[in-house]
Amino acid sequence: MTGEGERQLGFEGMPRSLLQAAPSRLATYQDCPRRYRLNYLDRPAPPKGPAWAHNSLGAAVHTALANWWKLPVEQRTVAAGGRLLDDSWLVAGFQDDGQREAARGRARAMVQTYVARLNPRFEPIGVERTVALKTDHAALFGRVDRIDERGSQGLVIVDYKTGRHLLTVDDARTSLALAVYAAAAERTLRRRCRRVELHHLPTGEVLVWEHTDAGLARHVGRADSLAAEIAELDERYRAGVGAAEADSMYPTNVGAMCGWCDYNRSCPSGAAVAPPRVPWAGLDEAVPP
Repeated sequence: MTGEGERQLGFEGMPRSLLQAAPSRLATYQDCPRRYRLNYLDRPAPPKGPAWAHNSLGAAVHTALANWWKLPVEQRTVAAGGRLLDDSWLVAGFQDDGQREAARGRARAMVQTYVARLNPRFEPIGVERTVALKTDHAALFGRVDRIDERGSQGLVIVDYKTGRHLLTVDDARTSLALAVYAAAAERTLRRRCRRVELHHLPTGEVLVWEHTDAGLARHVGRADSLAAEIAELDERYRAGVGAAEADSMYPTNVGAMCGWCDYNRSCPSGAAVAPPRVPWAGLDEAVPP
C-alpha cells in the first residue's frame, strides 16, 4: 500500500507541497476559475471594484458578536450588543449617510435580537477560532465564527449569516466550508464534531445538519480532489503559459453573478454578460451565499 509520503511525491521523486487553502479558495475556483486566477495567481493583481455595503454590514455584525462573547459574563447584555455593533460599524459601500444609518439600525437590531436569545453564562470553546486539517493534497484551514461544546452532541460549528438570501437545511448539508470546519475542529481540538449550524440573523432561523462519518469523509475527499486539481493547474500556470492557454485553463463561468464579482471590470467576458452592480445593491436584494 502506498504511504502518505509516497503519494505526495511529484516528478522524479520530488515532494509535492500541499496546497494551502481556506474553503473560500476552493469555493472561488468552483464558482469561477477565472475569478480564482485573478484573485490568487495574477501578479500584479488586477484592481478590485469598490467595497460592498452588504459586506460592511456583515463584517460589523460578526465583529460585534465575537466581541460580545469576549465580555465578562455580567456585561453580556442586549444593550452591550448594540454598543459593540456601533463600535465596529464600517462605512464603505453605502450610497449616502441616510442609507448607511438605516443599515446600521437594522444591523444593531439583528445583533440585539440574536444575543437576547443567548445564555450569557455559556462559554463557547472557540470564537473566531482557527482550525486546520491536512489531506493528501491540501493543508486546509479556516476561522470559525463559533465552536460550541454541547455535551452529547460533541463540538458544534456555528456560522453566522446576515444576508437577505433565505437559507434551507440543504445549505448546511451541502456546505463544503462547514464540513471542512467540522473535520478540522475535530482534528485540532481532538473532540468529535459532526453538527453544523447556520444562524441566519435576519430571520432568526437556525439551519442544522448532523453529518454522518461517511458524509463528512465525502466532503473532505471532495476538498482534497479540488485541491489536487487546483495545485496541478497552478503549477502549470506558474511554470509559464501563454495568454490563450491561461484563459483556457481558467475559464470564466459567466452568468448573472458576474455582476457581483469584484473583478468584473477586469473580465470582459463577465462584464459583457452582467455589468457591475452598484455597491449597495446587496442591501435590498437577496445575494446568494
